[in-house]
Amino acid sequence: MRWMRERDALIAQTRAFVQLVTGRREKAGEPPPCVVPDEPRPDAGPAETETAEQPENPPVAKPPIVSSELKAELEARIADFRAHQERFNREREQYFSDTLARLRAKIKDAPPPGPGK
Repeated sequence: MRWMRERDALIAQTRAFVQLVTGRREKAGEPPPCVVPDEPRPDAGPAETETAEQPENPPVAKPPIVSSELKAELEARIADFRAHQERFNREREQYFSDTLARLRAKIKDAPPPGPGK
């Protein structure tokens, strides 16, 4: 069953690509598996045979971020987020206080209600 071989090859190729992009490997020190495409079908046109070829030099993945660098970056982002939220809370409380003070001033300065109102 040719389609099963093609499916398995596609799965292996996809896993190799994901590992290359993420910089991770399932087993340490082991290079990603290289998938050799099957022979081109005799009825395949030139466009299909060209797209099935693998690039000779796959792009090199960036080295993974060191955990201490990641931790420092996360802590800095969290601190910035908390400061931002505290600023919003202060501004909201100030707006509430100002609005309430204006409302109280208008109530105090308003003329007393007349009879029948």
